[in-house]
Amino acid sequence: MLQTKRADFNGIATRFHISPVTARILRNRDVEGEKAIDRYLNGSIDQLYDPHQMKDMDKAAALILEKIRQGVRIRIVGDYDIDGVCSTYLLYRGLTRCGGQVDYQIPERIRDGYGINESIIQKAKEDGIDTIVTCDNGIAALEQIKLAKELGMTVIVTDHHEVVRAEDGSQILPQADAVVNPHRDDCSYPFAGICGGVVAYKLVQVLYEQSGLPKQEWLDMLEFAAIATVGDVMKLQDENRIIVRWGLKQMPYTASAGLRALVEACGLDIFDLTAYHIGFVIGPCLNASGRLKTAQLALELLLCGENDSRAEALATELKNLNEERKDMTQAGMEQAFEQVDTELSEDDVLVVYLPDCHESLAGIIAGRVREAYNKPSFVLTKGEDCVKGSGRSIESYHMYKALCGVQDLLLKFGGHPMAAGFSLKEENVEAFRRRLNEQSTLTKEDFIPKIWIDVAMPLECISEALVNELKSLEPFGQGNEKPQFAQKNLRIRSVRAIGRNNNAVRMTVVTEQGRPMEAMVFTVADEFVEEAKASRSIDVVYYPDINEYNGNRTLQIVVRAYKLHF
Repeated sequence: MLQTKRADFNGIATRFHISPVTARILRNRDVEGEKAIDRYLNGSIDQLYDPHQMKDMDKAAALILEKIRQGVRIRIVGDYDIDGVCSTYLLYRGLTRCGGQVDYQIPERIRDGYGINESIIQKAKEDGIDTIVTCDNGIAALEQIKLAKELGMTVIVTDHHEVVRAEDGSQILPQADAVVNPHRDDCSYPFAGICGGVVAYKLVQVLYEQSGLPKQEWLDMLEFAAIATVGDVMKLQDENRIIVRWGLKQMPYTASAGLRALVEACGLDIFDLTAYHIGFVIGPCLNASGRLKTAQLALELLLCGENDSRAEALATELKNLNEERKDMTQAGMEQAFEQVDTELSEDDVLVVYLPDCHESLAGIIAGRVREAYNKPSFVLTKGEDCVKGSGRSIESYHMYKALCGVQDLLLKFGGHPMAAGFSLKEENVEAFRRRLNEQSTLTKEDFIPKIWIDVAMPLECISEALVNELKSLEPFGQGNEKPQFAQKNLRIRSVRAIGRNNNAVRMTVVTEQGRPMEAMVFTVADEFVEEAKASRSIDVVYYPDINEYNGNRTLQIVVRAYKLHF
């Protein structure tokens, strides 16, 4: 699919000193108007939105500071994923810096499930906790928070998940003393698409302001808001783009010796990190502890300061846990694909039940199933007393709304348009699958995977200057995808397999005008080489890049999709 959005590309290029190609990419990302374009290209920390615009933000900060003055005990209740861990880290660091008597609890994925529950609340009461502050959870915990209030505790909810709605469409908020969530209908915050870590980060900003602490101390924790944003797969648009862009720049100067140790354990250069590294290398290691052991490990790692002897050992443990998680995921994925192919191939909404799979892997496997079949996918696993599930969606299917349509079958649920988590009784699994499919309004068109091309650009147009300009559009990720270009009828002059794992190909392609160009393809090398040698020509979807080897810099394309002609 070729993007065909219109604008005065030459005018934009002249005004912002960029190429018309880059101007077209900005329009394709729906970045329109001088103000939005300038914010996208040059957005600075000063352009982050005012946290006071968030409903109950000032109320929450005032309550916390009053509790700190009273010297009562405060407990932060987070979540076991990367967003929850970063949120907990930010609030713990922030409240401690303001002088609070603070501790934290992160629910155990298998023992406690998602979010705050009755046993966590009862334990807090027994421990003499006066105030509970949630982060990245709590908005749907209506009964649990009601219990905490009945036990005489103060409760502050900070969250970013969808707010529960009544049958008439009105929102039902938990009976907390303050509820900070940009998805509230009565919240005037300009950008609701932030993660739990950013909500927590904004609360720390207000706490520091009102405590007279230096702004720089708050800015020095920006990398954790960035890690949470990428890790929770939020759209890298608007404020999120600024947070991630500047948060990556802040990474080398982090106060967390644990974070530095993890970057090193993963073999990465902390001065050259991208959103990709956070999403696919660092993030999975932080998540692995919450999946296979306890997320407290990841939080302990992040809280390691200078000269903390545990940093290196904890980083190595998390990396090893992630390797173990990868092997378990592969086995579960193969079972899921077999089930879809043999039993569910006619379903619009895929509901895969893997009773023996580790429940922490359900979301990852659901994502892989969604990628393979381009259908909304739920993966269910058997817990101790119920079945737990996780879903990943496609653009045309609002997953949270779909679950609202079958909530009478569910014990608990929550999520976003693109992802969700839930639990139900085992006897309801088949009814869950059947009703989701009966209620689906998806069409065959929705299942056709679409590759969006920004510009059908001849290889003759590629230059080192253009490649460098495209890098200024980073960070790339959800909502700000890496640009893709295309050209047809390239002749393959030479092709060979490279790489230790037989997963890469280097070839030279030549345009009809005679321009040669090196090209990289990441695929099963032997199969591709055999087919390529027998083909007449190749059409490619690509991204231009620079190959640096032995001090030499040469232009190349990285092929993202292709079609061989025989």
